[in-house]
Amino acid sequence: MSSTTCYRRAGARRGSPVAREDRRVRLDSPVDPRRSFVRRPAYDPDIFGQLSERIARFIGTGRFLVYMTVVVLVWIIWNVPVGPDRAQFDEYPFIFLTLALSLQASYAAPLILLAQNRQEARDRVNMDQDRDANARAHADMQFLAREVAGLRIALGEVATRDYLRSELRSLLGDLQELQDPDSPLDDIQSRSAGEARDAEPGP
Repeated sequence: MSSTTCYRRAGARRGSPVAREDRRVRLDSPVDPRRSFVRRPAYDPDIFGQLSERIARFIGTGRFLVYMTVVVLVWIIWNVPVGPDRAQFDEYPFIFLTLALSLQASYAAPLILLAQNRQEARDRVNMDQDRDANARAHADMQFLAREVAGLRIALGEVATRDYLRSELRSLLGDLQELQDPDSPLDDIQSRSAGEARDAEPGP
């Protein structure tokens, strides 16, 4: 059966499920490490990103425009064949100046894009932090709302000042009636006590 399977795999067409299965990485076989003869240069992405941001900020300032304008004007005036004889290194049509400006633009565009990507990453982190802060604030507000509702419910079951005053007044009235000998309550109590004595059998 194994020979038949090997024969089928050997004769399998390209793109068939068997061929795709053969291309999978087997976990029971060691992987050959690929060693490159040329060592790749190592660099710190953070330092390179900070440098690109500084360059991008400088390119976007008016100082860079002034410096660039001065350099271009001096370059053109120096290489124009007018005035005293001088060593002209880039005659008209200023091919070397065009090449320098093209190189400057080709390097400035990726640096600006890299700075924008870093700024976008920082904005994303700040947005996530703001979202977390808003979620915590919303949770705190909900907790405070529940606490206030619980306090209102608890205060609804507590006796108020007017209720206590009315109860105290009623108790004070009852005490005054008990202390008054002419009160009908005392008459009723004395009458009931006399009837109880009369009802008792004699010796």
